[in-house]
Amino acid sequence: MNSLSYIALAAAVVLGAIGINAIATHSYPSHQRSPQAVVTIPAPSTAEATSAAINTKEIARGDTSKKEVIFTFDGGGGIQSADEILAVLAKHHVKGTFFLTGKMVEAHPDLVKRIVAAGHEIFSHTYDHPNLTALTDDQITQELTKLEKVLQATAGISPKPYFRAPYGARNAQVLSVAAKDGYQSVYWTVDALDWKEPQGETAAQVKERILSNVAPGTIYLMHLGDNITGSILDDVFTTIEAKGYKIVSLSQGI
Repeated sequence: MNSLSYIALAAAVVLGAIGINAIATHSYPSHQRSPQAVVTIPAPSTAEATSAAINTKEIARGDTSKKEVIFTFDGGGGIQSADEILAVLAKHHVKGTFFLTGKMVEAHPDLVKRIVAAGHEIFSHTYDHPNLTALTDDQITQELTKLEKVLQATAGISPKPYFRAPYGARNAQVLSVAAKDGYQSVYWTVDALDWKEPQGETAAQVKERILSNVAPGTIYLMHLGDNITGSILDDVFTTIEAKGYKIVSLSQGI
């Protein structure tokens, strides 16, 4: 075996050891908020650290041994359903999980403070909601760091250790850079598609999509910036709880 072959073999071993896999890339329209995953391999169900400092394993499902589901709410623009979401979480005594952008935190500091005061979790959705796969390493770090500073200044909390890539667009580079910056990627099990309200998605369709996919460890993706979420969330929670499931936060459910 020549020297180049040894180098190639060594590189493959190292990449495999730290969990980096080949990941395809796609381009998305700027208006599309939650496209299909960029990652082409099945994501693991729980966090699985590869070292004390670097963790490129992604969370896409919670603990499957318990009858629990996790609702996560992304915020990067409007807040049409924010009040209803907070009211339903309080009514059902549920701690929610929010992934917010820095620009949203800047635009709605009082809402962010209400979320924190109610004991809910806030993690990173970057500062400006870009497609991270189109950025350099430094630009990815800047997106994460800027959100962190804004959230700390506004609400006195850190978004670490979790982030959700805008549009679900992430690849090996994004996961690696984020891990080095202290973040682990959180994807979802079921996209409720509430964000497609402008394209004609109805509340009934979103509700059916959620309820037909209830299973242990399911992580649901919903949003603050649509009207559907606020209109159906109470009924959704009531129905899921009637099935014997508990609704928990990300930290509680993984």
